[in-house]
Amino acid sequence: MHRATKIVATIGPASSDPEMLVRMIAAGVDVVRLNFSHGKAQDHIDRANLVRQAAAACGREVAIMADLQGPKIRIGKFENGKINLERDSKFILDANCELGNNAQVGLDYKDLPRDIRAGDVLLLNDGLIVLVVDHVSGSAIHTTVRIGGELSNNKGINRLGGGLSAPALTAKDMEDIKTAMSFQADYIAVSFPKSATDMMMARQLANIAGEAHKHKPQMIAKIERAEAIPLLQEILDASDGIMVARGDLAVEVGNAAVPALQKRMIKMARASNKLTITATQMMESMIVNAVPTRAEVSDVANAVLDGTDAVMTSAETASGKYPVETVEAMAAICLEAEKSDVVKLDADFLQATFTRIDQSIAYGALFTAYHLRVKAIVALTESGSTALWMSRHNIDMPIYALTPILGTQRKAALFRNVRTFELAHSIDREAVLKAAQDLLLAKGVVQKGDMIVVTWGEPMGQVGGTNALKIMKIGEY
Repeated sequence: MHRATKIVATIGPASSDPEMLVRMIAAGVDVVRLNFSHGKAQDHIDRANLVRQAAAACGREVAIMADLQGPKIRIGKFENGKINLERDSKFILDANCELGNNAQVGLDYKDLPRDIRAGDVLLLNDGLIVLVVDHVSGSAIHTTVRIGGELSNNKGINRLGGGLSAPALTAKDMEDIKTAMSFQADYIAVSFPKSATDMMMARQLANIAGEAHKHKPQMIAKIERAEAIPLLQEILDASDGIMVARGDLAVEVGNAAVPALQKRMIKMARASNKLTITATQMMESMIVNAVPTRAEVSDVANAVLDGTDAVMTSAETASGKYPVETVEAMAAICLEAEKSDVVKLDADFLQATFTRIDQSIAYGALFTAYHLRVKAIVALTESGSTALWMSRHNIDMPIYALTPILGTQRKAALFRNVRTFELAHSIDREAVLKAAQDLLLAKGVVQKGDMIVVTWGEPMGQVGGTNALKIMKIGEY
C-alpha cells in the first residue's frame, strides 16, 4: 500500500551492516539520519556510501540527513564515572574543575556561569536531575539539589525556560558540514538554532562547501530551544523544514507543553510550505523489545494525524536490538493512521493564498484530482517544488514526482505522500507524456483506463516553470 508519511531512521552500530541496511530500506526507510554527535568524519562517509549502495540494491533513492551535534552544554567527568546526588544536598558546577566528585563537577561549556543567575533551575540528564542555583562565584555555580539521583559523566544541561547563549554552530559543526557535503548529504539538520540568522549561516556554509559538487542541501531547523518558539516563523522562513525535537525542547519548556507545541509547529510549517519531522522517543521501548508500547503506537499515529511529513527513530535503529522490526512497526502504524484521516480538501483551500503560476497549477491539480477521484497525481518536475506544494495538503491519492534529476528524487523522499521515479525530460511534450504513462504502467501504480492528473512546465525542460495541467486517461498514448 502507498504510505504517505515518511520514515527517518538513524543508523549506527546496530544498522551499519550492508545486509541490515537493505532490510531496513526494504521495510520502509525513506531517509537515513547520520548523527554527527557520534563517530568520526570517515565513519559518516563510509556509512553514507553504504546507504547509497543499499538503496541501489533496493531499486530506490533514499535521502541522507546529516544531523549536526551543535553546542555541547554538558558536565564533565567524575573520578569514579558517576555519583549519587541526595535531595537538599549542595553541589557545585565549576568550569575550572578537572575531575568531579560528590561535591562538584566540571563543565564542557565553560561560559555557562556567565548565563546563570541565582534562582535559575538547571535540568541535568534530560531533566532527571534538578538543581536550583544559590549563587554564582567566578567559574563556580553553587546549587541545591531539588531532585537527586545517579549522575554520570558528560550528561547534558538545560536551563528551565531556555536562554543559554551557546552559538548554534560550533567549529566542529562547520567541519562536519564540509564532511556532509563531501558525500552530498541531501539534508542538513542544525541543532539548537535560536534565530533565522543561525539557519542562514548554516545554509551559506553548506552551499559553499557543496559548490565543488554543484550541490545545495535542504536545511532542517531542529526546534529544541525555548527561545526558538517565539521566532518560529522567521526560522521557518529561513529553512526548508523543521524537526520537532521533543527531547531538549521538553526539558526547557516542560513535558506538558510539548504536545500542543508539536501540533502548532506542524500546522505552521505546512502553512509555510515547509517540511516537518517529528522525533524523539517515538518507539523508545523497541530498543530492547520486539513490539512497541500502546502509548508509542498512539504517539506515532497522532504525529501522522497532525500532518507531519516524517516520523523518526533514534537509538531504536542506531543501537537497538530490533531495527528492522522498528521500521516495520512504524510503517504499519502510519498506514493505519492515514486510513482514518478524513480528507477535507475544499476546506483546506479556503485560507490558501498564492501569487505564482506554478503554485496555482499545483493547487488546481489537487482540486481537480479530489473531485474527479483520479487514480494518481503526477508532477513532471525538475526542482520538485510542484510536488512539495501538493504534499502540503491531505489528499487520499498518491502524488508521483517524475524527474530526471537525481538530487530531486532524493530530496523528495522526505515529502509527505510523494513517491519519485526517474524520467528523462525532453522538449517533446507528447513523447514525455507517453513515457510517463508507460513508466507508471511498468511500475504497476496505474492500469489502462485509469484517470490521472498531470502537471508540467512549457516549454519543457526548464526549472521552476510549471504552467500546464492535463487530465489524462491511461492508454490514450
